[in-house]
Amino acid sequence: MDNYEYTELLKKLTTKVDNIAQIIKPNEIQTRLDEIDAIEHDPEFWNDAKKAGEIQKEKRALNSLLERYTKAKTVVDDAGDLYEMANAENDEATIEELFKDAEHLETHITDLEIAMMLSGENDGNDAIISIHPGAGGTESQDWASILYRMYLRWAERCGFKVEVLDYQEGEEAGIKDVSFIIRGENAYGYLKVENGIHRLVRISPFDANAKRHTSFSSVMVSPEVDDDIDIVIDEKDLKVDTYRSGGAGGQHVNKTDSAIRITHLPTGIVVQCQNDRSQHKNRASAMKMLKSRLYELELEKQQAEKDGIEKSEIGWGHQIRSYVLAPYQQVKDNRSNIAYSQVNNILDGDISKVIEDVLIAQKRQ
Repeated sequence: MDNYEYTELLKKLTTKVDNIAQIIKPNEIQTRLDEIDAIEHDPEFWNDAKKAGEIQKEKRALNSLLERYTKAKTVVDDAGDLYEMANAENDEATIEELFKDAEHLETHITDLEIAMMLSGENDGNDAIISIHPGAGGTESQDWASILYRMYLRWAERCGFKVEVLDYQEGEEAGIKDVSFIIRGENAYGYLKVENGIHRLVRISPFDANAKRHTSFSSVMVSPEVDDDIDIVIDEKDLKVDTYRSGGAGGQHVNKTDSAIRITHLPTGIVVQCQNDRSQHKNRASAMKMLKSRLYELELEKQQAEKDGIEKSEIGWGHQIRSYVLAPYQQVKDNRSNIAYSQVNNILDGDISKVIEDVLIAQKRQ
């Protein structure tokens, strides 16, 4: 990098920060935070736990966005001031250090842009994820288990918590089905881009002839919604089945039919839960999953109508990402159209960059 390139970078980043300020209005955010602070000092504030929780959630989101904006603006402003001083004093060592730090400078602005993209109504919610293997038996079931591990490792990297709702092992390897909740800041905002079909190409470990196989698994992501959200579910539209929960065997086998499977007949949505020994608790969890899925479905319909496209075009039947392990190694996302060579790292949960590239690509559309 030379002086001209660095100057142009500073101009570009300064313009980005100014544009972001016009969108998020940091002065208005601070005014709202001051209002919340006054509300919290009201002796009656905590009497309404639900309302207090909503305000606390809003406060955390606003604080996070304002802190990122302030940090990004400070970093860019300081870099500009330091660069001017170094040039005036012909301080080549400082200029060289600034050039080296240019990548980190851009990262601050990218982080701010991502924070802006995660400011939707449900982006701050926890995420309910279901992974279903496609046709192909053991091969696809193993692929589903690899995806499951990838998301668990990503959650671990982010410091998020995971609650397993339903887990069904495959006969030989992998999983038949898994549903779980990832709890953390903006979990749904990030993971919503994982909705869709994930394709794997590899030399099958289950093929004695070492042939290349292609496997598919679907990943469904919904925001965990509040219990009081206005979604009407008619009992006559539900088919409820009970079954015995799976277990490790021996004394751990659940001897009662506590697991619940609920089919919503009008939409064909199926949810199930066997996380608890209590059938009542499993039913409550399954109903929350169903409510979240129906809410997500309604959001998709509204977006489809807004975009003027048919629902089938944004349904489950499209491939969003390919993971190729043979004859070469590459992960390519069809939304960002970016390819990545660090396949093993990605499958080990290092997917934040992949997700962020999709969010940025979608914002530019």
